[in-house]
Amino acid sequence: MEINSMSLIDHLGELRKRIIWVLVVFVVMTIVGLIFAEPIINFLKNDAPVKGLEWNAFSPWDAIRIYMQFAFATAVAVTLPVLMYHVWAFVKPGLHASEQKATLMYIPFAMLLIVVGFLFSYFVVFPMAMLFTDLMTKRLQIKQTYGIAQYFTFMFNIIIPVSLLFELPIVVMFLTKIRILNPMRLHKLRRYAYVLLLIIGAIITPPDVVSAIIVTIPLIVLYEFSVFLSRIIYRKQLAADQAFEAEYGQTKMQPENKEVGTDASTAAGTEAGEGNEPNDSADEEKSE
Repeated sequence: MEINSMSLIDHLGELRKRIIWVLVVFVVMTIVGLIFAEPIINFLKNDAPVKGLEWNAFSPWDAIRIYMQFAFATAVAVTLPVLMYHVWAFVKPGLHASEQKATLMYIPFAMLLIVVGFLFSYFVVFPMAMLFTDLMTKRLQIKQTYGIAQYFTFMFNIIIPVSLLFELPIVVMFLTKIRILNPMRLHKLRRYAYVLLLIIGAIITPPDVVSAIIVTIPLIVLYEFSVFLSRIIYRKQLAADQAFEAEYGQTKMQPENKEVGTDASTAAGTEAGEGNEPNDSADEEKSE
């Protein structure tokens, strides 16, 4: 009981240290984000979709809120890989060497997908949304006057969901690794997944069929890529299971065979002994 309690205390101490490291990195990067928030905001204000538009603040807190949002967004973007590494390092002692290498590869792969999702959402999805709103505004003959808080909230509501959707392969790989999903199940769910992705594409894009299709096609490609990765992991699991059964199944069968052989030889010896008893008695009678 003392060993188990000390082990639990050690784990809690390690968890506390890793949480402190993540919080320290987050606080430091928040300060850095406060320094770089202004140039980032000015760059986005003068970018192509809204270049030359008049900006307004409809609340005294709008400028401060946007300033802090960009600082926190910068801190989260930099702290995310640090958080993923510390999560991996915390569960590392409970993994085999092959599992440690496999899970460590998830971190750069997840960050790469986040970056690709951000670039796709900012340079493809968001301009389409702004183009649609601009056409509707001109069609209704409305003067374009944007509030800075409303504009960036609209941008975040598009960029963040699309960036997270690009983590689908990582999620499928993890669920396959813990044997919740497999390629056969993903094949059966393909039609429902396509419909769900189409609905998501329609929600995060303007109410335009072309825009929804343009966003849905990359999501479908991501789903098929996830099925491909799931198939690779599933084949490795089957090979490992077969190797385990071949090794430990024979090991379990060998003692049973030995026991059966021993019993058979014992029985044969017993029968032979029983058969020799009359011969011994006959020899004794002859000698007499």
